[in-house]
Amino acid sequence: MSNQPDKFSHRVARPQTLAGAMGGLMRRFGFRASDADLAARWTEIMGSDIAAIAQIAAIKKMRDGRYNIAIRPLNPAFTLQLSYMTDEITKKLNNYFGRAAIGKISFRK
Repeated sequence: MSNQPDKFSHRVARPQTLAGAMGGLMRRFGFRASDADLAARWTEIMGSDIAAIAQIAAIKKMRDGRYNIAIRPLNPAFTLQLSYMTDEITKKLNNYFGRAAIGKISFRK
């Protein structure tokens, strides 16, 4: 056959779990967390006053690396109140991402 040594006869590195490998990739490419994590931690991030009247509807990452966030008020009457709180919401989300990551906040019915 061949006189070359077998490359697969000994282990070079320990096997990783899928979660460990994905976490490394997420850190490498700069992802803070998944959309599901942001939605699951919405009450913790926003606080009880905002979380009681609104839910996150969508997250879209733009080409410049910033995010457009769509928020759905639990009652359409809260849309005006939430629009006055846009700066506070942006500040809390930027704090969660650890940078100026929010490009636009919009509201859905």
